[in-house]
Order: sequence, then C-alpha cells, then structure tokens
Amino acid sequence: MKKKFLSIAAIAATVALGLSACGSGSSAATVDNGDKKDVSIAVFNGWDEGIAASELWKSILDEKGYNVELKNADVAPVFSGLSTGDYDLTLDTWLPVTHKTLMDKYGKDISELGKWNSEAKLTIAVNKDAPIDSLDQLAANADKFGNKIVGIEAGAGLTEATNKKVIPDYGLEKMDYVTSSTPAMLSELKAATTKGENIAVTLWRPHWAYDAFDIKDLKDPKGALGAAEGIYGYSRMDFDKDYPKLDGWLKNFKMDSKHLYSLENAMFNGAKTDDHGPAVKKWIADNQEWVDALTESAPAAKAAATPTPAK
Repeated sequence: MKKKFLSIAAIAATVALGLSACGSGSSAATVDNGDKKDVSIAVFNGWDEGIAASELWKSILDEKGYNVELKNADVAPVFSGLSTGDYDLTLDTWLPVTHKTLMDKYGKDISELGKWNSEAKLTIAVNKDAPIDSLDQLAANADKFGNKIVGIEAGAGLTEATNKKVIPDYGLEKMDYVTSSTPAMLSELKAATTKGENIAVTLWRPHWAYDAFDIKDLKDPKGALGAAEGIYGYSRMDFDKDYPKLDGWLKNFKMDSKHLYSLENAMFNGAKTDDHGPAVKKWIADNQEWVDALTESAPAAKAAATPTPAK
C-alpha cells in the first residue's frame, strides 16, 4: 500500500511539474530572434496616422511570427496603461506640445522609442474657397461658418490646445466648439465640402483628408497651435529587455509624410470596413523594398524609395 501511495504521489508530482512547465513556456513564448512572441500596441481612437503605423507594424511582425494585438483606447488611458505595463507600446505621441501634459504626468514611467515623423502639425482647417485665410479673421466671420468649430474627441491634445490657446488667443469664445469624435468631424467636413458650404474643423497633418477634400489650413500668426512637432513611439519600461530586436527596429523607424499619406489613403479614403489588413498588405506589396528596410540593420535605405500611390 505504501509503495502504491508513493507511486501515485510521484505520478501526480510529475504531472504537476509538466503542467507548470507548459504554463511557463506559454507565457514566455518567443519568436526565432529571441523576442517575446506576444506584443500589445495601444492605438489612439480616431488618430489615423497612429492607426496606420500600428497596422503597418502589426502586418510586418505577424509575418515574422509575433502575435500582435492592437488595443484601441483614448489618449489619456494609453499613457496610464503604458506606465503600468498594461500596454507594450504606442506609436502616436506628439511632442513637444500636444501630449506635453500627459508626458509631464507619465513620462518618467515610460520609455522613448524615438521620433519616426517630424512633420506633425495641429491645425484649424477650412474649405479651400472659404472667405478667410487666417485665424485672426475667424471671429469677425464666424457667422459665415455657422458660428461653429467642429472638433474631435474631448480628451485629445488638439482639443486641449484649441480650448486653452486658440479660442482665447483669437477671441472665439462666442463660437460653438463642438467635440465628439474624429469620424464625426470628417463626416461633417465631407458633407460641407460636397455641398460647397463653409466649415471650420480642428485637424492635423499628416492626414489623408488633405488629399480627399479641398481644404486649407488657416494661418496661425499667434502660434497658438505651436510649430511642427515630432511623432514618437513610447513603450513600457523594460520593453527593450523583452523585445531587444523589435526595440532596435522601432528606434530606427522613420516614415516620411509621403509614405504615410500613401498608406493612410490606401487604408481610409473610401474604406467601408474597419479591417485594414488587406489594404495594408497590398500597400506593403507595392512598397516592399521600403518596408523590408524597416527590419534591416542599415536604416539609410529606407529614405530612397518613393511610395507607390494608393490606388
């Protein structure tokens, strides 16, 4: 009986050890280059350039054996989530102005991956044939725009800058500043430009709307929206230890606005689905040399190619 008991105990211990090993292997699964397999990329709701860059990297990494999950969230929760390790990285941090407040709060608890685009700009845009060309003309012509500025998400840095700088600096307090979502803003922009009506919206470069609609930026003589900014990637702390290869690729990552516009157009202009995978894969195939260079050791080759326009 004693031998039988010991035998059963030994079997149970072996099974438990095996299950433990399986669980440990699953949580620490890696790809061929030694990086952890599972990666979560936080994507700001409605920020098309970040969606485009994230979808691009998801497609690239999926092909290399990673398991990439894109997690959509509003801006502030993304920074909070990075600081607590709930997300691995995000690719849409605008500095030094747009996300300064959030960086002041969370910057010490997250890690910079580097600047991948240097041509970002917050704007107030109007239809190209609007009767004004500058923000300092908007208050006097507010009635021509229905006394309304159409904004995006309430928690966006662009919304904060418009509320705290643009409106008071240019005396626009009597205008109705409507915030809801980026898709809602783009819907109103499309409707107004199609009908030949005046409209003022908060927007930013790079964005495919500049290719899709006849619009122009209002000059900002008081610099309320700041100068051109950089778009940065940020990760949770210790990301480089878990993903040394991917960390290096992202720190070398550069994407000029021509390639970004081209990718965004392929994904968003006229798209009738939220599944961007097929459009991204086609764009990658059309720009394969440039894409391949993103994961090569010599980043200089990336700048040479001209993007293939979205069809």
